[in-house]
Amino acid sequence: QVQLVESGGGLVQPGGSLRLSCAASGAIFGTYAMGWYRQAPGKQRELVATISRGDRTNYVDSVKGRFTISRDNAKSTVYLRMNSLKPEDTAVYFCNLRTPIGTDYWGQGTQVTVSS
Repeated sequence: QVQLVESGGGLVQPGGSLRLSCAASGAIFGTYAMGWYRQAPGKQRELVATISRGDRTNYVDSVKGRFTISRDNAKSTVYLRMNSLKPEDTAVYFCNLRTPIGTDYWGQGTQVTVSS
């Protein structure tokens, strides 16, 4: 059973930084693509960033240059470093693991609120 547990969310002022973590269990972590998604109130869940097994990364345009996704296979953990946060980054952030056959697993989400 794959389990994903996010942490690191919270309240931060505009321009501030946070680092989200997602610890995975029940899977051979290094063999899977990982991603971060977010969902703001009243909006659909959207892709924020992904990282492949080979550490290729992809970002939604709105976070390019501000967010960095990384992974530590030894710790079965994926990270999302978020800098220069804006109020529009406020959302629940979800960790995603995608198997080679396209099965998705999700964490429970962690709230990020950017407000002064």
